Amino acid sequence: MFEGFTLTQFDTAGARINLRKGGSGPPLLLLHGNPLTHVMWHKIAPRLAEEFTVVAADLRGYGDSSKPDGGPDHAGYSFRSMGQDQAQLMAALGFRDYFVCGHDRGARVAHRMALDYPDRVTKVAFLDIVPTHHVLNNIRKEWAVDSYHWFFMAQPYDYPEQMLIAYGLERYIRRKLDKKGVGMSGFTPEALAEYIRCCTPENIHAVCEDYRAAVSIDLAHDEADLGRKLTTPELVLWGERSHVNRSFRPIEAWRERAINIRGKTLPCGHYPAEQSPEETYTELRAFFRWEDEPQ
Repeated sequence: MFEGFTLTQFDTAGARINLRKGGSGPPLLLLHGNPLTHVMWHKIAPRLAEEFTVVAADLRGYGDSSKPDGGPDHAGYSFRSMGQDQAQLMAALGFRDYFVCGHDRGARVAHRMALDYPDRVTKVAFLDIVPTHHVLNNIRKEWAVDSYHWFFMAQPYDYPEQMLIAYGLERYIRRKLDKKGVGMSGFTPEALAEYIRCCTPENIHAVCEDYRAAVSIDLAHDEADLGRKLTTPELVLWGERSHVNRSFRPIEAWRERAINIRGKTLPCGHYPAEQSPEETYTELRAFFRWEDEPQ
């Protein structure tokens, strides 16, 4: 699925990160969402690698990256900690500054990276999310029904872990990806097999820690930064049949947190890179190729 890419691992201060690297040109870091791995980029990463040096990494806790302890305050799975992994990884690869594109949880990591490393992240793209602080302070019935797992998985250890393991992890992955109005469209057998392989009890615990952090330490980090807005160019893409589109106005939500932003709805659900790969590739390529500020 990643012809011409090199598969390797890198030890950061807090985790071992699994990644694929390929191509040449300006560096572009791709970050996946839940319950996925870096494999979610397999339809577009090789094409992006024709013009960019593409790094597709597994977040800590996901895929073949390590699953460190989250700690009593879940800080080990905060977006700040996950972003620090990726910043250290890119520095180790020799990149002083770079572009970042994230989907779902990876987009939340990308947002935190843009805040914590504004001198390194020169452009950032967010796929099918609105800011975490906006989500948690603008909960509507539709979003709560679609995204109940935010609060189920944030319950204390080890209630959600045991419930999901008892349910069956392959069954859980298939159910998680089977989104309302879209079904399982876009997922190749090869990618689905990887998501199932990587869904282990250790991964489930890490994901729960990720969601526990989101409603606690991540929210505290966001509240501390409410007076700051991103100034680097930002792109927001979201699916017309996604829960994000049903429950929020993405561009308006992002204007609370960013100044230089553009966005577009794509003909897909929550997984643009797999359900609308051509449109996603086209938008990302155009955005990251800009040499000047958007008009």
